[in-house]
Amino acid sequence: MNRHARIAIVSPARQVPAPPSGGAGTTPRRVLVVDDDVTVSEVVVGYLQRAGMAAAHVATGPAALAAAEADPPDLVVLDLMLPGLDGLEVCRRLRASRPTLPIIMLTARGEESDRIVGLELGADDYVTKPFSPRELVLRVASVLRRAAPPITDIVLVDGDLTVDVAARHTQRGAETLALTTREFDLLAFFVAHPGRVFGRDELLSEVWGWDVGDRSTVTVHVRRLREKVEVDPAEPVRLVTVWGAGYRWDRAGEVR
Repeated sequence: MNRHARIAIVSPARQVPAPPSGGAGTTPRRVLVVDDDVTVSEVVVGYLQRAGMAAAHVATGPAALAAAEADPPDLVVLDLMLPGLDGLEVCRRLRASRPTLPIIMLTARGEESDRIVGLELGADDYVTKPFSPRELVLRVASVLRRAAPPITDIVLVDGDLTVDVAARHTQRGAETLALTTREFDLLAFFVAHPGRVFGRDELLSEVWGWDVGDRSTVTVHVRRLREKVEVDPAEPVRLVTVWGAGYRWDRAGEVR
């Protein structure tokens, strides 16, 4: 069996929303597509370009790292199965050099464990093959929109934690925290709504913008976030689990 899963092609006449931009004349958002399946790559690049993005394509893991270094993209669409270096290793190295670079992982593997590994390495989102190119473009636009600085000067402060929403910058004391796009969104949402319990479905809707989705995505991101904001991630006192209900953010000094 061919290891490359086919993607579901939808009518090119259907329009997809353009990613966020600063208005007419601004530079298109740049997306690097990394996939060794020529058919998949051509279709995905075409859809991204029709949505107003500048899309480039490479077919191997080493080429992806070289391209990201030479001309850093705004987002990477990264296949899991690649020659040279697999997508997980590429994701790991990209995260080490550019912690905030948004990454959407593509995988033909349906097992939950493979998706979780990608999320653990810092992927912001994933799409499982076969997929609709239109859905992928919507996911790309959503991640880019959330990664763009908002028109606001809100700074959230909770004890030694400072979350600058406009700058997308987070500090705990004197330490700058390297958060992915989704980690930052999740943290800002929790800090802005202290004391409230949010279920995983509600977080998928509010933070990811998904009506339906894999709840393990939330579980993995909460675990990763705890590793960065908690003194002891094994015994969290800020981002706590409310068993049977979801998660709650407790302000510093208000441990329950």
